Amino acid sequence: MRTITPGEIPTRDLHQFLLGCVAPRPIAFVSTIDEDGRENVAPYSFFNAFSSNPPIVVFSSNRRVVDNTTKDTLANIQSGKECVINVVNHAIVQQMAVASIQYDHETSEFTKSGLTPLASDIVKPPRVAESPAHLECQVDEVITLGEHGGAGHLIICKVVKLHVAEDVIDSEGRVDPHKIDLVGRMGRAFYTRASGDAIFTLFQPVTKLAIGFDQLPKHVQESTILTGNQLGKLAGLHEPPTEKHLLVAAKSAADFLNLESAHQAAATLIDANQAEEALALLIAFKS
Repeated sequence: MRTITPGEIPTRDLHQFLLGCVAPRPIAFVSTIDEDGRENVAPYSFFNAFSSNPPIVVFSSNRRVVDNTTKDTLANIQSGKECVINVVNHAIVQQMAVASIQYDHETSEFTKSGLTPLASDIVKPPRVAESPAHLECQVDEVITLGEHGGAGHLIICKVVKLHVAEDVIDSEGRVDPHKIDLVGRMGRAFYTRASGDAIFTLFQPVTKLAIGFDQLPKHVQESTILTGNQLGKLAGLHEPPTEKHLLVAAKSAADFLNLESAHQAAATLIDANQAEEALALLIAFKS
């Protein structure tokens, strides 16, 4: 593996390694206003939710690496203590890119990008009408992380009102990832679309104990056939195979000539969501 020590490579290169590894990142499309009422909107991918009670989201407005300057968003937040965080879906990603351009302070990114400012209910900055979700925020704190180019300012925001488009909410009253169609930021110019075939489900109850990798048979732990994900499905089972599964497995285990063929058969069962049957087969084959 390549080993990288911060401070030993240029900040711009370290920045890209960090962003290439810590990805994908959600995008906060932050709208603010200055003391004269001028509107600003800009995207930030150092962003996430950190608490639901109270509802807290945090994003970082970093100093520019090239010249160590700060952005209008930061100045507006420091003076007004309010913002709106709009989510970025695929339908507005190109307009978001236009808004990321470094216009002068007097220029509105709303005007340049063709996006529509929409009045907020509580805070002064407008929302982005085309975005499918808006978080009206009051800023609790701004934490400065450094004084050199690339240093961040953590902007800790309390959500005081949340707006979600009805057409992205499913029949159970929850946000449908396919309908909201969010975009995430990778390193450099790479983005990802979080919908369609990119979406998968992974349900592992955290309050019910699983048997764990350490309780799998030794030959399973050391398998060269089973993948890490397949082993994870076996380890995630809540209890060992039942006697019924073991009896059925014992009959079919005799059909396999060697351990490799048994492991291959188990892999097929796991991929068919039959992890308990797969583990029973693996136990029966070595019994």
